[in-house]
Amino acid sequence: MSVEINIQKSLKENQTNIQQYRLIDLPKITDPRGNLTFIEANRHIPFEIKRVFYLYDVPIGEERAGHAHRELQQFVVAISGSFDVKINDGYQEKKYHMNCSHYGLYFGSMIWCKIENFSLGAVCMVLASDFYDESDYYRNYKDFIKAIKDRS
Repeated sequence: MSVEINIQKSLKENQTNIQQYRLIDLPKITDPRGNLTFIEANRHIPFEIKRVFYLYDVPIGEERAGHAHRELQQFVVAISGSFDVKINDGYQEKKYHMNCSHYGLYFGSMIWCKIENFSLGAVCMVLASDFYDESDYYRNYKDFIKAIKDRS
């Protein structure tokens, strides 16, 4: 089964009340000289990539993210080292241990995300479906929960 088919099937299987999320295996080309993995928009991940950012040199014990987006979709990859991604749709929370550079975690809008437990030397790359827009953020968890309840 191809990656594109896996994305659509897996997203439907893991649909929550408000959003879809999924670990997605990426192509891995093995070679004695080193491995290669690539990501193609609308093929491996279900959106056009408009922004790429990465977190690194995160001190042990620190957290990143701690917010949700009204519209933005994201795809998180552990480029190096490991970390945990907690996602919360307002009803349930799931934790994913990210430690492999040939898979990533896709999640869309209205998902509260927290990234924690960074290993020494960890690099977290995030592909985003849109450019930075402060008005797209929920930075207060209570406001996020209120918005979830209002949509129900």
